[in-house]
Amino acid sequence: MELDTQRLHLRELRSDDFDALHAILSDSETMAHYPAPFSEEKTRRWIEWNLENYRAYGFGLWAVELKDTGEFIGDCGITLQNIHGQQLPEVGYHIRKDRQRKGYASEAAAACIRVGFEHFRFPALYSYMKYTNVASYRTAMKNGMTFVEEYANPVDTCTRVYRITREEWEQRR
Repeated sequence: MELDTQRLHLRELRSDDFDALHAILSDSETMAHYPAPFSEEKTRRWIEWNLENYRAYGFGLWAVELKDTGEFIGDCGITLQNIHGQQLPEVGYHIRKDRQRKGYASEAAAACIRVGFEHFRFPALYSYMKYTNVASYRTAMKNGMTFVEEYANPVDTCTRVYRITREEWEQRR
């Protein structure tokens, strides 16, 4: 699957995206809200996990490229995540630090929300993040997601959950 927005092109990750993706996922600032930046092996597993998701579900995290240059700036997409004991469709995103605060995560996430409702027919979509990740929950809110809950989590200490239902999304359109 491929998605286009005004400024972005989203496509399936490939193994040759490793260097560009690893530069993002191994960066300590970008990954400040994760337990640790990714090792090379963890980045390889990340790509493989998404390739498996495409085969199994038709969705996963997609490469985010600037339309005008083809430059790889991150990943964004839908994955099934364990959110407080339930497997739920989650919209997640990682944008290279020199491209953050330009609206790319919000733009890519909006495209993923649209395809999640229109193509995959989810009744609701979620985003979850460590409670300290203010930029991530602002991105979720910008796309119409509202705070659902905050719960203790052994990995993140405390996790915040945001959600948008199909009905809420349709009312925003």
